Amino acid sequence: MKKHVTIVIPCLNEEKYIEKCLDSIVHCDYDKAFLQVCVCDGMSTDKTVAIIKTVEAKHSFIKLIENPERSTPKALNLGILNSTSDIVIILGAHAEIDAAYVSNCVKEFQRDEQIGCVGGIIDNIPENHTAAIISAAMSSSFGVGNAYFRTDEKDGYVDTVAFGAYRRDVFDKAGLFDEELVRNQDDEFNYRLHQAGFKIFLSRSIRSKYYVRASFKKLFRQYFQYGYWKVYVNKKHGAITTLRQMIPPLFCLFLYLGSILCFVVPYFYALFAAGLLLYLSTGLYFAARKANSLSMTIEVMYAFLILHISYGTGYLEGIFRFLILGKKPHTSSMKLSR
Repeated sequence: MKKHVTIVIPCLNEEKYIEKCLDSIVHCDYDKAFLQVCVCDGMSTDKTVAIIKTVEAKHSFIKLIENPERSTPKALNLGILNSTSDIVIILGAHAEIDAAYVSNCVKEFQRDEQIGCVGGIIDNIPENHTAAIISAAMSSSFGVGNAYFRTDEKDGYVDTVAFGAYRRDVFDKAGLFDEELVRNQDDEFNYRLHQAGFKIFLSRSIRSKYYVRASFKKLFRQYFQYGYWKVYVNKKHGAITTLRQMIPPLFCLFLYLGSILCFVVPYFYALFAAGLLLYLSTGLYFAARKANSLSMTIEVMYAFLILHISYGTGYLEGIFRFLILGKKPHTSSMKLSR
């Protein structure tokens, strides 16, 4: 039996990307009689809504939903609650899906009845030189660990995916997205999905393009928020959701405490220098694999440093604020880096 599928797209001021995103869905190979698109707009102030309405007028399966609270998890839940489909796909407004994206998502659920979510590979599309550097760093296992949906290294069961497709009964058992979370709402939901007894499958047949932000400053803020909010998620669940999240904060502890110990502990500087040399040499090796010149290698290494230090520092601040002081997230942390 043909499955009904809903694609939920949260968006806010995405006039540059939303038409491309919707156009990729319009031209996908899935039968439109079984497809619905819910674009949940956070009260955009640019031309985003006008663009969506123009596309909506041409295609009855596309629906605009207002999201006055403006948050991403609220948009996701609005889309889910406004759908009755068998499968719900979460998609970003910066993304374009492959023609067979929906079809392959539906097909992959047939592998195992315990699969509650399937996802695929994100192919980063850089818009300028800085974006190309960031894209290279984020597609390296040294940069993002075992986030296989970025590194394109394997098919198989994973702890999380981006732009996942979810079976309807997952939301019945695991609940909806946590509307308190500015960041990490998808990782947190996927953790609850596993706790509810479901599996997540990553397939390289499921592919999408994503337009990469082109600012090192925004990248730093984005990954600082990821680290900061990850601790809040850990506190809510009383557990560390993934082991790879601990590596950047441990690296930052080594940097910050090591810098101090070099002045108070005799000969510690030799151990500190050896650790730095190991990190830099390993990073440069992986950077060289993603670069086509010496200058690009150095730039990718710089992006690695931003990814690791921003996430690690955000995580350490989260530990201090949430675990030591026992406070809620600061209001300034509610602002997205986009």
